[in-house]
Amino acid sequence: MNDLDFRNTCQRLVADYANDHMDKTDGDSITPDDVYIVWSCRALQNSKALASTKVSDGMYYEITYNGDKHELYLDAYKKFENRAIQIDKE
Repeated sequence: MNDLDFRNTCQRLVADYANDHMDKTDGDSITPDDVYIVWSCRALQNSKALASTKVSDGMYYEITYNGDKHELYLDAYKKFENRAIQIDKE
């Protein structure tokens, strides 16, 4: 799978996942164009990407492609908090 195919697949998978988990009574849905890739990399035959959507739900997604097994893994995370921790200078 080349980089463009991987990115397009990530956007499609995340859109499908988000739509499957949205409150159906809202009547909203997103398309792959509403998914943005925050970061991606490729090492040998493997790829990984972090993605999010235009939906303000605090979700982000990690998609991994295992080139040896030709498998994709999708992890969905919810951000609960972002704290700044001050470190004393020595």
